[in-house]
Amino acid sequence: MARPSLVDQVADALLDRIIAGDFPPGSVVPGEIDLSAEHQVSRMTVREAIKTLGAQRILRVERGRGTFVNPLSRWASLEAVIRAVSEGQDDAAAAVQLIELRRFLESGACELAAGRFSAEELDGLARDADAMEGAHRVQDVAAFVTADLRFHERILEASGNVFIAVLFEPLHRVLTERRAQTSRVPEIQAHAVAEHRKIVSALASADPARARQAMDEHMQQTLADLKTYVLGDVSPADR
Repeated sequence: MARPSLVDQVADALLDRIIAGDFPPGSVVPGEIDLSAEHQVSRMTVREAIKTLGAQRILRVERGRGTFVNPLSRWASLEAVIRAVSEGQDDAAAAVQLIELRRFLESGACELAAGRFSAEELDGLARDADAMEGAHRVQDVAAFVTADLRFHERILEASGNVFIAVLFEPLHRVLTERRAQTSRVPEIQAHAVAEHRKIVSALASADPARARQAMDEHMQQTLADLKTYVLGDVSPADR
């Protein structure tokens, strides 16, 4: 792996501080002189680092006023946004928004995949669901997460849409971390196994509308479980 350049190192360090809340949206970041002294690099290096973050719309330079942090909604780098929502301070909101994104993308991918699975590929999906159920019985969270991710990756691949795969690639790390968090809850595991079985059945029918509905219902169940068992939106007496 190539070693990051000094420009990349400074840009990454500044992004870390933005994500940590040291420089909230609308605030001014330190000037070139301060940043060059802090990182012990030239002002040219700092200037290029600022340009890098500017190209990603994380920063904006206002001539005569300074360099300002843009709100997250204006950032143009998906990887930077993912870092911000996964490492930032509002973890609950990030978790909900991630499932909302998955619902939007994966329901459509499942619709596209209907009718494109061979009998052998459908068997692979069923084996993943079996593996999830087996891991649930012995409470092997790592094995459960592995089978769960593999199940969804098969559907994304079967959709045949390269853009969906490209969008999900930067999400892989954060999806793995989120799955490991939610899959520690036995009730969430049980619900997921049942929903995955329904998705297999829907895809086997080769009915795009049914496949989309099955995935959409799974995402709705996932969001409800997150709020109930992880975020605590629902009291134990109501579960």
